[in-house]
Amino acid sequence: MLLLNLGTPDATDYWSVRRYLKEFLSDPRVIETNKFLWWPILNLVILSVRPQKSGHAYEQIWDKERDESPLRTITRDQSESLAKRLSGDDVVVDWAMRYGNPSTASVLEKLQKQGCQKILLVPLYPQYSATTTATANDQAFKALRDMRWQPAVRTMPAYFETPEYVRALAESIRTGVEKLDFDPQLVITSYHGMPVEYLKRGDPYHCQCYKTTRLVREYLGWPEERLMVTFQSRFGPTEWLQPYTDRTLEALPKRGIKRVAILAPAFSADCIETLEEINIGGRETFLEAGGEQFGYIDCLNASEPGMEMIEALVRRELSGWV
Repeated sequence: MLLLNLGTPDATDYWSVRRYLKEFLSDPRVIETNKFLWWPILNLVILSVRPQKSGHAYEQIWDKERDESPLRTITRDQSESLAKRLSGDDVVVDWAMRYGNPSTASVLEKLQKQGCQKILLVPLYPQYSATTTATANDQAFKALRDMRWQPAVRTMPAYFETPEYVRALAESIRTGVEKLDFDPQLVITSYHGMPVEYLKRGDPYHCQCYKTTRLVREYLGWPEERLMVTFQSRFGPTEWLQPYTDRTLEALPKRGIKRVAILAPAFSADCIETLEEINIGGRETFLEAGGEQFGYIDCLNASEPGMEMIEALVRRELSGWV
């Protein structure tokens, strides 16, 4: 079994971040612009200036003792936890990144050498998008294409509406709110954004995000106005899915909402988009706009509820194999 996550640079210096960003932003699943138009913009403009900015952001959250990003630490923890849970079923569990290291190809090769002839690919994205789930699977299929003796392969589908995920996410919100030293007037579910054009081309991500939040709200028994959907991390001049998280946080205090809690349900593990963009940048935006209290609720990560959820999902997908 192979857990697949987005990726991370190996370090926070210019060249490490540049290598990571080049691989990420060269992916036609992520940037659907004509490659002949995009290449000079990426290589002559973006990769000249963005690595410094992103490197500084990574430095804010980097684990100095392990010398790695939280995403790498958490994904490894998830893999090790799942391996223990499945230890009695003769299942090998490993993890890889779509961009950066450990690469998908290198881990698939390792699994094959260990004798794994049936592999379940587990993209750790609750909501499906061509920019996440599809490209993670693409990279695995690309590696498999070069194997003389290919293993049998299954891919785990998006799990945005499964009872296990809804329950785990809802209970994490309930617990997260209870741990705060204030009562939030509003809880925001901030999902990673995407260009509106991708939605128009048929990507189901937008609808799945709203369905996740609706199912969680119904599970909690909260009124509609208690839980809000926003979209973060937009990039470039084109229109992205709205409402935007940063502009929402800036506007809420003017509407009298000065106590908020926020979480990022599209991420299975805390990373730069959650820890730096939301918990640091979002907090500053809200407080500077007149907000008074801001709480961030962690991703499910390798928590007991989160791992129970992943175990239940993968056991379902492994049916007939183990």
